Amino acid sequence: MAVSRHEPGVFGAGRALASQVHPIFMLPPLATSLFGGLLAAGVDLRVSGLHALAMFFAVYTAHVKDGYVDFHVRGEDDDHPLTVGGCQGALVSAALGFLACLAGLWWLVGPGAALVTLPTWVIGYTHAPQLDLNPVGATMGYPVGIALALLGGYYAQATAFSPRVLALAAVFLVLLTGIKIIDDEKDYDYDRSIDKRTVAVVLGPRGARRLALSLLVLAMGSVAALAVLLPGVPPTAAGAAVVFGAVLAVAYRAESTLATMLLIRGSYLFLAVLVAAVWFRPLS
Repeated sequence: MAVSRHEPGVFGAGRALASQVHPIFMLPPLATSLFGGLLAAGVDLRVSGLHALAMFFAVYTAHVKDGYVDFHVRGEDDDHPLTVGGCQGALVSAALGFLACLAGLWWLVGPGAALVTLPTWVIGYTHAPQLDLNPVGATMGYPVGIALALLGGYYAQATAFSPRVLALAAVFLVLLTGIKIIDDEKDYDYDRSIDKRTVAVVLGPRGARRLALSLLVLAMGSVAALAVLLPGVPPTAAGAAVVFGAVLAVAYRAESTLATMLLIRGSYLFLAVLVAAVWFRPLS
C-alpha cells in the first residue's frame, strides 16, 4: 500500500507521515500537559511522559484527519502528502498509540486518569468533518483540547482537581479561543464561499476581531486576578498577562496571518511565564 502521494519507498512514506507533525500546533498541548503535572504536588515522570505522549497522538490524529477530509473528501486543499491508505494507516496507528497511553495511565494511576484523557482524542478525530461545520466547534475544538491537556496532566499526578487548575484551564480556554477567532479571519473569503460558519463568517471580520480582543483581555485580566486572589497561584503569575499584553498591543491591528503568528508565540511566552512562576516562586 502506497503511503506517500509524491515519493516512493520507506523514506518517502516516513517524510509524508512526519509532515503531519506541525510543531506550532503540536507543542502547546504537550507543554500544557507537562505544566499540568508541574502544578500538582509531586511529579511522576513516567506518568507525565505517558500523558504528554497521549496528547501527541491526539493532535497527530487531528492533523491527519483534517488533511484527509480537506483534500480527499471535500477537495478543498490543493495538495496533501498522504494517500487515502496512508491517512487511514496513520489514523489507526495513532489511535493504537493513544490507546496504549490510556492503558498505561490506567495501570499507573487509575481509570480516572484514562477517562480525563480520552476526550482529547475524540476532539481530534471529530474535528473534521463534524466539529468544524459550526462556529463553536470550529473555533473551540483546539482550545478545549488544550484545557483538557492541562486538566489531564494535573489529574494524572494528583487524581483530583484543584480550584487553581480549573481556573487556569478556563484562562487557557478563553485565551486560545480569542487567538483561534483571529486565525480564522484569514480564510474568511473562502469559508464564506463554501458556507463554512466560522465566527469571522457569522460576525464579519470586524465583529470577530472585537470579540477576540474581548476574550484576550478577559484572559489576561483573569490570570492577574487569580495571582492576587487564588491561593496556589503565585503573584508573579500576573507577569504572564503583562508579557502577553505587550504582544497583543503589536498584533491586534495586524492582518490575520501576522496577528495569529504573533499571538501564538505570545501564548508560548504566556505559558513560559506561568511555568517559571510556579516552578521558581521568586516572591515566595
